[in-house]
Amino acid sequence: MLEELPLENRANHASGTIEIAGKTVHRLGFGAMRLVGPGVWGEPADRDASVRLMRRAVELGVDFIDTASVYGPHVSEEIIREALHPYPEHVLITTKGGQTQSGPGSYAVLGRPEYLRQECVLSMRRLGVDHIDLYQLHQVDPTVPFEDQIGELKKLKDEGKIGSIGLNEVTVDQITAARKIVEIAAVQNHYSLTERKHEDVLAHCTREMLPFISWFPLGVGALARPDGPLGDLAAQIGATPAQVALAWLLARAENLVPIPGTASTAHLEENIAAAAVRLDPATVKKLNAPAG
Repeated sequence: MLEELPLENRANHASGTIEIAGKTVHRLGFGAMRLVGPGVWGEPADRDASVRLMRRAVELGVDFIDTASVYGPHVSEEIIREALHPYPEHVLITTKGGQTQSGPGSYAVLGRPEYLRQECVLSMRRLGVDHIDLYQLHQVDPTVPFEDQIGELKKLKDEGKIGSIGLNEVTVDQITAARKIVEIAAVQNHYSLTERKHEDVLAHCTREMLPFISWFPLGVGALARPDGPLGDLAAQIGATPAQVALAWLLARAENLVPIPGTASTAHLEENIAAAAVRLDPATVKKLNAPAG
């Protein structure tokens, strides 16, 4: 069962809020990729620990949880259901379809309409819901007409299986094209202090008031290392490198939603504590510099 912490002890509430898919959630989310086994494949070494981790995240105020059918495959969604179902009303769980995984770290994109439909329906079953509040196209399949991929998601939305639609790893042109077919509720691209290739997408989403979800916000862990690029700065301000990296993202744009993931409760609590870290304007400007 979830422990009902007093409001002031829910550390993530310091991150501020944003509206996504009709729900107001806090801007520091949780990426559920690492709940599963090595290489994002199979069961974790300790499933009960993954369940406890997921519950602890919600106890700390996390109410935006991002997963995908391909994580495991399927294992992450199943663990989320075990940990949190029936889901607290304020929690937004989003999942994705459009990839396959044939082994540890072995991914392929698959955006055929019938596959997207199958993945959506199976995700509903695994999560134990009658509709998915936010369903994301995991990756654009270049072998399938883009309008067919978006069109199938629109059909699923019209049928009530999807509440809102999100896009992953897309360009500004693809966002624009998709919005001519259906309303888009969020965009999720790889973005961090050291990964800036999607600056134009972030700028577009900021102008259009679209939530921008950043995956791998800690640079696959590189930004969290004490001997990494943020080590000295973190020591100066009394935070950890991971907290500085996340605090910078929260300061970068008001529509930016980092989703750090971890299999460690200690790292989870460290990441969530970043919500209270405030970087002064000079520090933010210095960290912004590589993007300019």
